[in-house]
Amino acid sequence: MMTATRPDQTLDDLNQPKPWSGINAYRSDPLLTDVASGLPKALRDDFDGLGRYVTSPEAQDLARMANQGVPQLRTHGPRGERLDVVDFHPAWHALMRRSMTAGLHSSVWENIPDERGHAHKARAIRFYLTAQLESGHLCPLTMTSASLAAMAATPMVQKEWAPKILSRKYDASNRPFMQKSTVTVGMGMTEKQGGTDVRANVSTAERVGEGIYRLSGHKWFMSAPMSDAFVMLAQTREGLGCFLVPRLLEDGSANGLRFQRLKDKLGNRSNASSEVEFSETFGFILGAPDAGITTILDMVTLTRLDCALSSAGMMRASLAEAVHHTRGRSVLGRPLVAQPMMTRVLADMALDVAAASALSFRLADAFDRARDSAEEAAYARIMTPVVKYWVCKTAPTLIAEAMECLGGNGYVEERPIARHYREAPVNAIWEGSGNVMALDVLRVLKRGRELFEALFEIIGRDLGPAARKTIDVLRAAILLCERDEGAARLLVEQLALAAAAAELYRLGAGRIADAFMESRLAAGWRSTYGMLDSRFDSAIIVDLLYPASS
Repeated sequence: MMTATRPDQTLDDLNQPKPWSGINAYRSDPLLTDVASGLPKALRDDFDGLGRYVTSPEAQDLARMANQGVPQLRTHGPRGERLDVVDFHPAWHALMRRSMTAGLHSSVWENIPDERGHAHKARAIRFYLTAQLESGHLCPLTMTSASLAAMAATPMVQKEWAPKILSRKYDASNRPFMQKSTVTVGMGMTEKQGGTDVRANVSTAERVGEGIYRLSGHKWFMSAPMSDAFVMLAQTREGLGCFLVPRLLEDGSANGLRFQRLKDKLGNRSNASSEVEFSETFGFILGAPDAGITTILDMVTLTRLDCALSSAGMMRASLAEAVHHTRGRSVLGRPLVAQPMMTRVLADMALDVAAASALSFRLADAFDRARDSAEEAAYARIMTPVVKYWVCKTAPTLIAEAMECLGGNGYVEERPIARHYREAPVNAIWEGSGNVMALDVLRVLKRGRELFEALFEIIGRDLGPAARKTIDVLRAAILLCERDEGAARLLVEQLALAAAAAELYRLGAGRIADAFMESRLAAGWRSTYGMLDSRFDSAIIVDLLYPASS
């Protein structure tokens, strides 16, 4: 016989906690407020407002609708004319408008008084909070911000395009660059035959004027196809070059870009990714005609930081939702969060979220200080691929475990955690997969071994008594990699864990740092969460990092 909810039955009777919503994502995160504590009050107030917004029911609805109403490609118009435009749900535009107003696409280049000396860190906090709402729309904002690093290789191009990029007035109109108040920039590197190996690219570029080339070829992945321009790689007569390619010409006509289809992706569904063919397509050279990889790597470095921040933010939101659920659901006569195994699982995950977040913010710090400190420059160079590798690889497994804490309640599309789970793998793939990150670390090892000594100085200073043994292990891993390239992932993971523990100690998270250090660096190999040793008080770890009042 079917049963129904009694008319007098309350939500409390259903043993179902309220949705995780309306909880300030900034104020409820003690580690984040500690990271921000040294920043000006105006910035902290800004983070507070953003923390309220990202968990509000209104914002959550925008995120849901932007992912349900996926982008649609219109290749042709009613007369058979070529259109090549992508239509987005209004919720996407609302998210873009809010994030561009916050400067996620521009703030590190704006020389804002309150952010001088910590522009990357301030933006990292905003990006991390926004990722807890919706990460798909962050893709074009990441590329737009990072594109200025590539444009710096050709100052005349940068001078012309920077004012439009630095504007915070969102302009989604389909008009030429000169007629718009703000522009966004996408990216096209990957081709069918080469994939990650961009040196195998076959797209070509012929010089037709001073700094102007005509491009032909295809891109297997071109992110954010409704951007106003794209940073692309193509073969010149001298070698692989990097170009800024407008989507429309000055008269409003198409610049030879013909979109073939949009990718039907596992996640990242609010954002469009495309396959494109192009011919008679004009672009501006960025840097020397044979320095394309060097030029675009300046852009890629910044996007890798964003990959880590996005993954860390999604992990934080997913575990916060799981903790909230387990506190509000009763099992066998007591809250689920108080059941011994559940407590230990949550605490174990909380350590990784804290470490991933701390490590990502530490990398942003290094970006801010690299120009004035050789030690920080070494940290940024080595740790960018390391942080991107470890944080982005941790996210899918952790979010899946957090989903399991909710049981069937987590495996439904009404919950944000389902969206985070689908989204999580993309950051490990985008801007270089795990092996590419490990090879990048090996590249530093071959060309600048002394940079590792500078990194070890930082890690050793912050780790305290455990420093000597930990650094000995890292040096042994380096020696192994010099003999066996296939062992590179071991070095990368050990670097990530050591640096994360060091940063947790530096932040004063002693109890958390102790538990992370002992369970990740001193313990044996493990493959699932919930293996935290009983000598660490799991309930205290959960309460410290996820206060019940939140």
